[in-house]
Amino acid sequence: MISIILPAYNEVESIQDTIRTINDVMRNSKYKIYEIIVVDDGSNDSTYEEAKKLKVKVLRHPHNIGYGSALKNGINNARYNLIIISDADGTYPISQIPNLIEEHKKYGFDMVVGARTGEFYRESALKYLLRFILKKIVEFTAGRKIPDINSGLRLFEKKTIVKYFDRLCDRFSFTTSLTLAYIMTGKFVKYIPIYYEKRNGKTKVRLYSDSIKTIQYILEAVVFYNPLKIFFAMSVFCLITSFIILVLALIFHIASFFILGVGSILLSILIMSIGFLAVLLKQIMLSKSDS
Repeated sequence: MISIILPAYNEVESIQDTIRTINDVMRNSKYKIYEIIVVDDGSNDSTYEEAKKLKVKVLRHPHNIGYGSALKNGINNARYNLIIISDADGTYPISQIPNLIEEHKKYGFDMVVGARTGEFYRESALKYLLRFILKKIVEFTAGRKIPDINSGLRLFEKKTIVKYFDRLCDRFSFTTSLTLAYIMTGKFVKYIPIYYEKRNGKTKVRLYSDSIKTIQYILEAVVFYNPLKIFFAMSVFCLITSFIILVLALIFHIASFFILGVGSILLSILIMSIGFLAVLLKQIMLSKSDS
């Protein structure tokens, strides 16, 4: 029994094809008990009307409030515990849905994610570079390799994900924040390679603003789940800087550099101390929530 959720914003060109493909794939699989939930996130085209024609559950937002909010609404209204999310723009291979379910049922992973591959996943050089930078930041935060930090095709359980709702982004960083939340709390996440198709219509991602918001949520996640890590990184940076400044002070005999170097060492100690206080505060908060 599976709930398949499709967030949609101005996807009139592909919404019906996506729904029909899901029906064909699921009817030809052994998972025949399922539902499709389309969440129309304030589209200003006829996405809602086109989805309603195919007699699936369609939720409608009066105006656009974000990809993450649409998914949360769909998950809250899902009938079944096993949830699969996918985009409605034709980019994700719907045929891989049974494979995600098999991985979950066979090995008991908390989340199974389709890791995108192929020429259409790379897109422009600038977008590829930004995605690479974000990926490295997330991998540093999580402490492990992550093939795809924000894939929109993934499987998880409703009873688990709802516990994280308050800490998941309401916009395009939803999947990135979800990845960090699961990995940094010890959940088992499996990645399987999928071929990413050419998009129908225009992308809804705003490259610069969404990248900045993603970095914001990454920083929030690391401060919440593992605060010492970011304070440790800042402390090490200050120590390295102080070493360079002190070497320059000795070479060029600049007294102000010596003072600045010593100040950087003291700042490094202060930052590390704040990190330990953040860990202590987190432990106090967790103990109170458990009691």
